[in-house]
Amino acid sequence: MTKIDTSRPQSVLPTPSHTVGPFYGHALPFPGGGDIAPLGHPDTITLQGYVYDGQGDPLPDAFLELWGPDPEGNLPRVDGSMRRDPASGGFLGRNGVEFTGWGRVQTDANGHWSARTLRPGRRGRGAPHLSVCVFARGLLVHLFTRIYLPDDEAALTADPLLARVDPARRDTLVAGRGDLGTYRFDIRLQGEGETVFLEFR
Repeated sequence: MTKIDTSRPQSVLPTPSHTVGPFYGHALPFPGGGDIAPLGHPDTITLQGYVYDGQGDPLPDAFLELWGPDPEGNLPRVDGSMRRDPASGGFLGRNGVEFTGWGRVQTDANGHWSARTLRPGRRGRGAPHLSVCVFARGLLVHLFTRIYLPDDEAALTADPLLARVDPARRDTLVAGRGDLGTYRFDIRLQGEGETVFLEFR
């Protein structure tokens, strides 16, 4: 039998913290969640990239929500993106006409994500951008960031938020330009090249 000397303080080893999930693949994703732009709209762009953990490995179960203004810079006021049949409760999909400005995508087995949306218009002094909310394993609190498009250098230079970011890290908020209206935006949760995340108060 081991006796414990209670007259001296005992050291207690920390235990691992409990994390949430990843449970995002259940009930949250919906068919066409990344098809934000109405089919055939001339201002459609494709955003795609990877979500990486602190070791630089892609996360196969991360989850992103994106939202942004329409090409004129107006915030959409359309109800919902995921419509259900009122009789059966089945999924109807988007109506294909109205732009809600909101989408939800999950990374695939390789940590890749993609979404089709409309090119966001400028609002006030800020450069055109999309807002992003990131959910991933090990995160007890989701993270917020932005995706700026690289097409207007003057607008990026004048953007109030980008002006407050360390110049060496600004590129983590600006998507890379691809072909035919495609942009790449990788999200790094930690480590070298970590994406700038925002805190709202």
